[in-house]
Amino acid sequence: MLLLQSHSRFLLDTLLNRVQNVDKAVELDNNWVEFDDVRYHVQVTMKNPHIVLLSVSLPIPPPETIFLGGLPFGAIEAIKAAYGVVVQILDPPRDGFNLTLKLNLSKLPKDEEYKHDLLVKIASVREVVLGAPLRVVLKHLTSRTVSPKMDKLLALVHRPKESFFLIPQADKVTVVFPMRFKDSIDTVLATSFLQEFVEARRTAGLNNAPLCMWSPSPPLELKGAPAEALSANAGFVTFVIFPRHVEGKKLDRTVWNLSTFHAYVSYHIKCSEGFMHTRMRRRVESLIQTLDRAKPDPEKSNKALTSRSFKRLVCIENSNRNALTNYYFGICADNKYAGLQSLKDLKDRRNNSIL
Repeated sequence: MLLLQSHSRFLLDTLLNRVQNVDKAVELDNNWVEFDDVRYHVQVTMKNPHIVLLSVSLPIPPPETIFLGGLPFGAIEAIKAAYGVVVQILDPPRDGFNLTLKLNLSKLPKDEEYKHDLLVKIASVREVVLGAPLRVVLKHLTSRTVSPKMDKLLALVHRPKESFFLIPQADKVTVVFPMRFKDSIDTVLATSFLQEFVEARRTAGLNNAPLCMWSPSPPLELKGAPAEALSANAGFVTFVIFPRHVEGKKLDRTVWNLSTFHAYVSYHIKCSEGFMHTRMRRRVESLIQTLDRAKPDPEKSNKALTSRSFKRLVCIENSNRNALTNYYFGICADNKYAGLQSLKDLKDRRNNSIL
Protein backbone atom coordinates (compact mmCIF):
# COMPACT_ATOMS: atom_id res chain seq x y z
CA MET A 1 0.00 0.00 0.00
CA LEU A 2 1.08 3.56 -0.66
CA LEU A 3 2.51 5.55 2.26
CA LEU A 4 2.14 9.32 2.35
CA GLN A 5 5.29 11.40 2.01
CA SER A 6 6.42 13.31 5.07
CA HIS A 7 7.33 16.48 3.18
CA SER A 8 5.01 18.86 1.37
CA ARG A 9 5.79 18.48 -2.31
CA PHE A 10 4.55 21.95 -3.22
CA LEU A 11 6.57 23.54 -0.41
CA LEU A 12 9.69 21.65 -1.48
CA ASP A 13 9.26 22.73 -5.12
CA THR A 14 8.76 26.32 -4.00
CA LEU A 15 11.93 26.29 -1.87
CA LEU A 16 14.03 24.65 -4.60
CA ASN A 17 12.82 27.18 -7.16
CA ARG A 18 13.58 30.02 -4.74
CA VAL A 19 17.12 28.74 -4.10
CA GLN A 20 17.85 28.40 -7.82
CA ASN A 21 16.65 31.99 -8.46
CA VAL A 22 17.81 33.60 -5.25
CA ASP A 23 19.58 36.45 -7.09
CA LYS A 24 16.40 37.45 -8.92
CA ALA A 25 14.23 39.98 -7.11
CA VAL A 26 10.89 38.21 -7.56
CA GLU A 27 8.00 38.71 -5.16
CA LEU A 28 6.28 35.55 -3.92
CA ASP A 29 3.03 35.13 -1.98
CA ASN A 30 1.50 31.61 -1.98
CA ASN A 31 -1.23 30.02 0.15
CA TRP A 32 -2.37 26.39 0.06
CA VAL A 33 -4.02 23.73 2.22
CA GLU A 34 -3.09 20.07 2.64
CA PHE A 35 -4.82 17.10 4.24
CA ASP A 36 -6.03 17.31 7.85
CA ASP A 37 -6.51 21.08 7.42
CA VAL A 38 -2.83 22.06 7.60
CA ARG A 39 -2.42 25.45 5.88
CA TYR A 40 0.78 27.00 4.53
CA HIS A 41 1.77 30.52 3.54
CA VAL A 42 5.08 31.42 1.84
CA GLN A 43 6.10 35.03 1.32
CA VAL A 44 9.19 36.58 -0.31
CA THR A 45 9.63 40.33 -0.85
CA MET A 46 11.69 42.06 -3.52
CA LYS A 47 13.66 43.99 -0.88
CA ASN A 48 14.94 40.79 0.81
CA PRO A 49 15.08 38.00 -1.80
CA HIS A 50 17.25 35.87 0.53
CA ILE A 51 14.56 35.79 3.25
CA VAL A 52 11.58 33.42 3.06
CA LEU A 53 8.73 33.68 5.57
CA LEU A 54 6.98 30.35 6.10
CA SER A 55 3.76 30.28 8.16
CA VAL A 56 1.95 27.10 9.19
CA SER A 57 -1.57 26.69 10.58
CA LEU A 58 -2.23 23.47 12.48
CA PRO A 59 -5.55 21.61 12.99
CA ILE A 60 -7.78 22.99 15.74
CA PRO A 61 -6.90 21.03 18.89
CA PRO A 62 -9.63 19.39 20.99
CA PRO A 63 -9.90 20.27 24.70
CA GLU A 64 -8.08 17.14 25.92
CA THR A 65 -4.81 17.98 24.09
CA ILE A 66 -2.02 20.14 25.51
CA PHE A 67 -0.86 23.15 23.46
CA LEU A 68 1.78 25.57 24.74
CA GLY A 69 1.75 28.92 22.98
CA GLY A 70 -0.36 27.55 20.13
CA LEU A 71 2.01 24.61 19.51
CA PRO A 72 2.23 21.03 20.82
CA PHE A 73 4.66 20.54 23.66
CA GLY A 74 8.21 19.93 22.49
CA ALA A 75 7.65 21.66 19.11
CA ILE A 76 10.01 24.60 19.74
CA GLU A 77 12.87 22.32 20.78
CA ALA A 78 12.23 20.04 17.78
CA ILE A 79 12.38 22.99 15.34
CA LYS A 80 15.67 24.28 16.76
CA ALA A 81 17.20 20.82 16.71
CA ALA A 82 16.11 20.11 13.13
CA TYR A 83 16.94 23.40 11.38
CA GLY A 84 19.69 25.08 13.39
CA VAL A 85 20.74 28.61 12.41
CA VAL A 86 19.02 28.49 9.03
CA VAL A 87 15.56 28.98 10.58
CA GLN A 88 14.41 31.54 13.11
CA ILE A 89 11.10 31.36 14.96
CA LEU A 90 9.17 34.64 14.86
CA ASP A 91 7.11 35.58 17.90
CA PRO A 92 4.28 36.39 17.53
CA PRO A 93 3.44 34.42 14.38
CA ARG A 94 1.50 35.80 11.44
CA ASP A 95 -2.22 36.38 12.11
CA GLY A 96 -4.26 33.23 11.61
CA PHE A 97 -1.26 30.88 11.89
CA ASN A 98 0.29 28.88 14.72
CA LEU A 99 3.89 29.20 13.59
CA THR A 100 5.97 31.56 11.43
CA LEU A 101 9.53 30.67 10.44
CA LYS A 102 12.12 33.01 8.92
CA LEU A 103 14.38 31.15 6.48
CA ASN A 104 17.72 32.73 5.57
CA LEU A 105 18.73 31.15 2.26
CA SER A 106 22.21 32.68 2.44
CA LYS A 107 22.98 30.41 5.43
CA LEU A 108 22.24 27.19 3.58
CA PRO A 109 25.19 24.79 3.32
CA LYS A 110 27.29 24.84 0.14
CA ASP A 111 27.18 21.09 -0.35
CA GLU A 112 24.34 20.38 -2.79
CA GLU A 113 23.33 17.06 -1.27
CA TYR A 114 23.27 18.39 2.26
CA LYS A 115 21.43 21.49 1.09
CA HIS A 116 18.73 19.37 -0.59
CA ASP A 117 18.32 17.21 2.52
CA LEU A 118 17.90 20.31 4.67
CA LEU A 119 15.26 21.74 2.29
CA VAL A 120 13.40 18.42 2.44
CA LYS A 121 13.51 18.64 6.23
CA ILE A 122 12.13 22.20 6.10
CA ALA A 123 9.35 20.99 3.79
CA SER A 124 8.58 18.37 6.47
CA VAL A 125 7.76 21.05 9.05
CA ARG A 126 4.38 19.42 9.59
CA GLU A 127 6.03 16.22 10.82
CA VAL A 128 8.50 18.15 12.99
CA VAL A 129 5.80 20.20 14.74
CA LEU A 130 2.84 17.80 15.06
CA GLY A 131 5.07 14.80 15.70
CA ALA A 132 7.13 16.51 18.42
CA PRO A 133 5.18 15.12 21.43
CA LEU A 134 5.16 11.62 19.95
CA ARG A 135 8.88 11.85 19.26
CA VAL A 136 9.57 12.80 22.89
CA VAL A 137 7.62 9.77 24.15
CA LEU A 138 9.29 7.35 21.72
CA LYS A 139 12.77 8.66 22.52
CA HIS A 140 12.17 7.73 26.16
CA LEU A 141 11.09 4.30 24.93
CA THR A 142 14.50 3.75 23.29
CA SER A 143 16.10 4.15 26.73
CA ARG A 144 13.25 2.19 28.35
CA THR A 145 12.27 5.06 30.62
CA VAL A 146 9.22 7.25 31.18
CA SER A 147 9.46 10.97 31.81
CA PRO A 148 8.10 11.83 35.27
CA LYS A 149 6.45 14.95 33.84
CA MET A 150 4.25 12.94 31.46
CA ASP A 151 0.73 11.88 32.27
CA LYS A 152 -0.29 8.26 32.11
CA LEU A 153 -2.66 9.13 29.27
CA LEU A 154 -1.63 11.67 26.61
CA ALA A 155 -3.90 13.10 23.91
CA LEU A 156 -2.27 14.35 20.68
CA VAL A 157 -4.02 16.24 17.91
CA HIS A 158 -3.92 14.83 14.36
CA ARG A 159 -7.13 16.16 12.79
CA PRO A 160 -9.36 19.20 13.40
CA LYS A 161 -10.91 18.72 16.87
CA GLU A 162 -9.82 15.06 16.93
CA SER A 163 -7.04 13.37 18.86
CA PHE A 164 -5.38 10.01 19.38
CA PHE A 165 -4.02 8.70 22.66
CA LEU A 166 -0.70 7.49 24.02
CA ILE A 167 -0.17 5.29 27.08
CA PRO A 168 3.61 5.44 27.73
CA GLN A 169 5.34 2.70 29.69
CA ALA A 170 8.98 1.80 30.21
CA ASP A 171 8.95 -1.24 27.87
CA LYS A 172 6.23 -0.23 25.41
CA VAL A 173 3.98 2.60 24.22
CA THR A 174 0.34 1.89 23.42
CA VAL A 175 -1.23 4.10 20.73
CA VAL A 176 -5.03 4.16 20.34
CA PHE A 177 -6.87 5.80 17.42
CA PRO A 178 -10.61 6.51 17.61
CA MET A 179 -11.67 6.21 13.95
CA ARG A 180 -14.37 8.67 12.83
CA PHE A 181 -15.83 9.19 9.38
CA LYS A 182 -18.59 11.54 8.24
CA ASP A 183 -19.82 9.48 5.29
CA SER A 184 -21.72 6.27 6.03
CA ILE A 185 -20.11 4.43 3.11
CA ASP A 186 -16.66 5.42 4.35
CA THR A 187 -17.58 4.08 7.78
CA VAL A 188 -18.54 0.66 6.39
CA LEU A 189 -15.45 0.42 4.20
CA ALA A 190 -13.18 1.60 7.03
CA THR A 191 -14.56 -1.02 9.42
CA SER A 192 -13.89 -3.79 6.92
CA PHE A 193 -10.50 -2.33 6.01
CA LEU A 194 -9.35 -2.12 9.64
CA GLN A 195 -10.45 -5.67 10.41
CA GLU A 196 -8.46 -6.93 7.42
CA PHE A 197 -5.59 -4.72 8.58
CA VAL A 198 -5.53 -6.59 11.88
CA GLU A 199 -5.75 -9.98 10.15
CA ALA A 200 -2.82 -9.11 7.88
CA ARG A 201 -0.65 -8.50 10.94
CA ARG A 202 -0.98 -12.20 11.85
CA THR A 203 0.80 -13.41 8.72
CA ALA A 204 4.23 -14.94 9.10
CA GLY A 205 6.05 -12.18 7.24
CA LEU A 206 4.91 -9.48 9.68
CA ASN A 207 6.02 -11.00 12.96
CA ASN A 208 8.26 -8.02 13.73
CA ALA A 209 5.58 -5.41 13.01
CA PRO A 210 3.85 -3.63 15.92
CA LEU A 211 0.92 -5.45 17.46
CA CYS A 212 -2.37 -4.27 16.00
CA MET A 213 -5.88 -4.68 17.42
CA TRP A 214 -9.34 -3.40 16.49
CA SER A 215 -12.43 -3.21 18.68
CA PRO A 216 -15.84 -1.57 18.24
CA SER A 217 -15.76 -0.22 21.82
CA PRO A 218 -13.08 1.83 23.63
CA PRO A 219 -10.25 -0.30 25.05
CA LEU A 220 -9.57 -0.35 28.77
CA GLU A 221 -6.50 1.87 28.34
CA LEU A 222 -8.83 4.83 27.61
CA LYS A 223 -10.66 4.57 30.89
CA GLY A 224 -9.68 8.10 31.99
CA ALA A 225 -10.36 9.81 28.65
CA PRO A 226 -13.29 12.25 28.29
CA ALA A 227 -16.48 10.82 26.84
CA GLU A 228 -16.51 13.31 23.93
CA ALA A 229 -13.17 11.99 22.71
CA LEU A 230 -14.38 8.38 22.64
CA SER A 231 -17.12 8.78 20.03
CA ALA A 232 -15.99 6.65 17.10
CA ASN A 233 -18.29 5.17 14.45
CA ALA A 234 -15.57 2.95 12.91
CA GLY A 235 -14.14 1.46 16.09
CA PHE A 236 -10.76 1.84 17.79
CA VAL A 237 -7.38 0.77 16.45
CA THR A 238 -4.58 0.00 18.91
CA PHE A 239 -0.86 -0.28 18.13
CA VAL A 240 1.75 -1.47 20.63
CA ILE A 241 5.19 0.02 19.95
CA PHE A 242 8.27 -1.71 21.36
CA PRO A 243 11.87 -0.39 21.54
CA ARG A 244 12.86 -2.35 18.42
CA HIS A 245 10.41 -0.26 16.37
CA VAL A 246 12.12 3.07 17.18
CA GLU A 247 15.79 2.16 16.94
CA GLY A 248 17.98 4.39 14.77
CA LYS A 249 16.32 5.65 11.60
CA LYS A 250 13.11 3.79 12.40
CA LEU A 251 12.13 6.57 14.80
CA ASP A 252 11.34 9.16 12.09
CA ARG A 253 9.33 6.65 10.05
CA THR A 254 7.37 5.46 13.09
CA VAL A 255 6.55 9.03 14.14
CA TRP A 256 5.30 9.95 10.68
CA ASN A 257 3.27 6.76 10.14
CA LEU A 258 1.51 7.10 13.48
CA SER A 259 0.87 10.84 13.07
CA THR A 260 -0.82 10.31 9.68
CA PHE A 261 -2.51 6.96 10.26
CA HIS A 262 -6.04 8.34 9.91
CA ALA A 263 -5.09 10.13 6.68
CA TYR A 264 -3.51 6.89 5.43
CA VAL A 265 -6.75 4.96 6.04
CA SER A 266 -8.89 7.71 4.48
CA TYR A 267 -6.68 7.81 1.39
CA HIS A 268 -6.98 4.07 0.73
CA ILE A 269 -10.73 4.11 1.38
CA LYS A 270 -11.18 6.77 -1.30
CA CYS A 271 -8.96 4.77 -3.65
CA SER A 272 -11.08 1.66 -2.99
CA GLU A 273 -14.27 3.58 -3.75
CA GLY A 274 -12.79 4.87 -7.01
CA PHE A 275 -11.69 1.34 -7.98
CA MET A 276 -15.14 -0.12 -7.25
CA HIS A 277 -16.86 2.65 -9.20
CA THR A 278 -14.58 1.97 -12.16
CA ARG A 279 -15.33 -1.76 -12.04
CA MET A 280 -19.07 -1.07 -11.82
CA ARG A 281 -18.98 1.26 -14.83
CA ARG A 282 -17.05 -1.30 -16.87
CA ARG A 283 -19.53 -4.02 -15.91
CA VAL A 284 -22.50 -1.88 -16.88
CA GLU A 285 -20.88 -1.00 -20.20
CA SER A 286 -20.28 -4.70 -20.97
CA LEU A 287 -23.91 -5.54 -20.14
CA ILE A 288 -25.14 -2.75 -22.37
CA GLN A 289 -23.00 -4.05 -25.24
CA THR A 290 -24.42 -7.55 -24.72
CA LEU A 291 -27.97 -6.20 -24.83
CA ASP A 292 -27.21 -4.19 -27.97
CA ARG A 293 -25.92 -7.31 -29.72
CA ALA A 294 -29.10 -9.20 -28.75
CA LYS A 295 -31.38 -6.60 -30.36
CA PRO A 296 -32.37 -7.44 -34.01
CA ASP A 297 -31.59 -4.94 -36.73
CA PRO A 298 -34.95 -3.47 -37.99
CA GLU A 299 -33.78 -2.98 -41.59
CA LYS A 300 -32.32 -6.47 -41.94
CA SER A 301 -35.36 -8.09 -40.35
CA ASN A 302 -37.76 -6.25 -42.68
CA LYS A 303 -35.76 -7.25 -45.75
CA ALA A 304 -35.60 -10.86 -44.67
CA LEU A 305 -39.31 -10.95 -43.90
CA THR A 306 -40.21 -9.43 -47.28
CA SER A 307 -38.06 -11.82 -49.31
CA ARG A 308 -39.32 -14.91 -47.50
CA SER A 309 -43.00 -13.86 -48.02
CA PHE A 310 -42.43 -13.27 -51.71
CA LYS A 311 -40.89 -16.71 -52.24
CA ARG A 312 -43.69 -18.35 -50.31
CA LEU A 313 -46.36 -16.60 -52.40
CA VAL A 314 -44.62 -17.54 -55.65
CA CYS A 315 -44.42 -21.16 -54.63
CA ILE A 316 -48.10 -21.23 -53.73
CA GLU A 317 -49.09 -19.64 -57.03
CA ASN A 318 -46.96 -22.05 -59.07
CA SER A 319 -48.32 -25.07 -57.24
CA ASN A 320 -51.92 -23.97 -57.80
CA ARG A 321 -51.27 -23.38 -61.48
CA ASN A 322 -49.68 -26.79 -61.94
CA ALA A 323 -52.53 -28.54 -60.17
CA LEU A 324 -55.11 -26.79 -62.31
CA THR A 325 -53.21 -27.62 -65.50
CA ASN A 326 -52.94 -31.26 -64.57
CA TYR A 327 -56.64 -31.30 -63.79
CA TYR A 328 -57.43 -29.71 -67.18
CA PHE A 329 -55.41 -32.21 -69.18
CA GLY A 330 -56.80 -35.08 -67.14
CA ILE A 331 -60.39 -34.27 -67.79
CA CYS A 332 -59.79 -33.57 -71.47
CA ALA A 333 -59.32 -37.27 -71.94
CA ASP A 334 -62.96 -37.70 -70.94
CA ASN A 335 -65.45 -37.43 -73.85
CA LYS A 336 -67.74 -35.40 -71.70
CA TYR A 337 -65.34 -32.46 -71.88
CA ALA A 338 -64.18 -32.93 -75.42
CA GLY A 339 -63.68 -29.78 -77.44
CA LEU A 340 -62.30 -27.68 -74.58
CA GLN A 341 -59.50 -25.45 -75.85
CA SER A 342 -58.34 -23.75 -72.65
CA LEU A 343 -58.80 -23.45 -68.91
CA LYS A 344 -61.26 -20.64 -69.55
CA ASP A 345 -63.49 -22.98 -71.52
CA LEU A 346 -63.31 -25.46 -68.65
CA LYS A 347 -64.41 -22.84 -66.14
CA ASP A 348 -67.28 -21.72 -68.40
CA ARG A 349 -68.45 -25.29 -68.93
CA ARG A 350 -68.45 -25.98 -65.21
CA ASN A 351 -70.40 -22.81 -64.48
CA ASN A 352 -73.05 -23.66 -67.08
CA SER A 353 -73.42 -27.12 -65.65
CA ILE A 354 -73.98 -25.73 -62.22
CA LEU A 355 -76.67 -23.38 -63.56
